Amino acid sequence: MSLPEIKYCPGRLAEGFNTYSPTCLKRVFNGRKVSHILPYYPPDVSEEDAEKFRQNRKRLSISGVQEKVSVMLEKNNLRLTEEGEQGTYILKPVPADLRKADQVPANEHLTMQIARQVFDIPTAENALIFFKNGEPAYITKRFDVAEDGTKIGKEDFATLAGKTAETAGANYKYEYSYEEMAELVQHYIPAAMVELEKLYALILFNYLFSNGDAHLKNYGVIETRQGDYMLSPAYDLINTSLHVDDAAMALHDGLFKDDYYTESFEANGFYAYDDFYEFGRKIGLVESRMIKILNKFKTRHDDVESLIKRSFLSTEMKKAYMESYLSRLKAINYSTSGKV
Repeated sequence: MSLPEIKYCPGRLAEGFNTYSPTCLKRVFNGRKVSHILPYYPPDVSEEDAEKFRQNRKRLSISGVQEKVSVMLEKNNLRLTEEGEQGTYILKPVPADLRKADQVPANEHLTMQIARQVFDIPTAENALIFFKNGEPAYITKRFDVAEDGTKIGKEDFATLAGKTAETAGANYKYEYSYEEMAELVQHYIPAAMVELEKLYALILFNYLFSNGDAHLKNYGVIETRQGDYMLSPAYDLINTSLHVDDAAMALHDGLFKDDYYTESFEANGFYAYDDFYEFGRKIGLVESRMIKILNKFKTRHDDVESLIKRSFLSTEMKKAYMESYLSRLKAINYSTSGKV
């Protein structure tokens, strides 16, 4: 593998850049002139670097299946953290045991950029970065660590729901409904209505972009300066359907609690406009504002296709990603009630 030719910013996918754009450097790297090439080889290429990664992973307390390592900025350079140091970035190399695994970093990067740039969803700052041999990795700035290195209070929805592997079994983070998640927002967040709209948009986004791993631990709340909580920036957004055969919704109970299903879902077997309309109504959204959010997601956006074309996915995967988007877009536009 060799270093790729860079035609677009590996951060914001903006045209005309052969490295990170000034906007990307400001947002992701505090304005420092950071290279898009890491000073390491992938763990499976260099035994010396592999040992550094193994030691680093022992100290990182971030859950999840995909391998993650802790990284920090030292002047203008990124490096793995050492014992006693607080990392400010999470690096996710190409994972193992997935279909088209080498495309995972570009997939997550693209999905996060679409969320931020097209749908105005607050996201963790992120970029694509490359090992010395050209292999890609995904890097994201930690939003739960302040610039002075102190930790900011952050909890995921599994914790809010009181679910752990010990109390609820191995699939604890999937055994819930999105309606119950909304109830947690109402319980724990003072400005619940604002945050419910943000949650609603994020659930819609994950459905539209086939993120079948949007489980309880991939949604979170973060402490504000006032000491209360709000939804954290979105993270771990990826089109999982390109790599695994998973369900349309990560949570096993789907949108609704108590085995509730709309007539539309029971008739068609997929979530459509009527389902998300009913979901918004059940969680207490103001109808006019809910419809405005729904309309944004049921509209085909040319910017989605533009970002896909400028992404670092392979030609084959760009096509598959676009087809996946259009398929879910068609589902969201379907209605048996005439509400659309």
